[in-house]
Amino acid sequence: MRHHYRSSQWLPYPVELVFAFFANPQNLPPLMPRWQKVRIEELRLTPPPPRPEQEERLKLRSVAAGEGTEMVISFRPVPFCPVRLPWDARITEFVWNEHFCDEQGRRGPFRSWKHCHWVEEEERDGKTGTRVTDDLTFSMRMGVLGEIGYWIAAKEQIASLFDYRQKTVAEILARFPLKTGDGQGPATAR
Repeated sequence: MRHHYRSSQWLPYPVELVFAFFANPQNLPPLMPRWQKVRIEELRLTPPPPRPEQEERLKLRSVAAGEGTEMVISFRPVPFCPVRLPWDARITEFVWNEHFCDEQGRRGPFRSWKHCHWVEEEERDGKTGTRVTDDLTFSMRMGVLGEIGYWIAAKEQIASLFDYRQKTVAEILARFPLKTGDGQGPATAR
């Protein structure tokens, strides 16, 4: 059975900064709960197309995982578990400052998993920022047992992971010197 999960968050930062942050695979482990001890085990980076002109103006320089990038992460499935599970992922779509999608490969906790990260400029209370939308489509392994596990624990765990992620990304981006102003567009990088 296919399941769907969607969450959105507004951040007071320009689209270019928010997208660049999420497109850098090194930023994934800090966005996961510490108890999972997420590590990037392998990374085969495929460069994305050249950045749009506005990013040159903002002087953003970071690594981005373009379409075709493959990575293997490992994580602990439950707190204090000594066993680490591998998860193969591949970037299957990438459009600068709009969206990118990753899909689970051969190894991972789900039978299938597609996670698209969408960014869109949005004004709130007179300030221009970015709405980030995470859109997941996935199915569980192990047939009926997997579905029971979904309803007992996995559904709530996924929501909890994205709550944690939203809180953490806001804290991390608060350290960046680039913020949107009062509707006048992005501030300049320092």
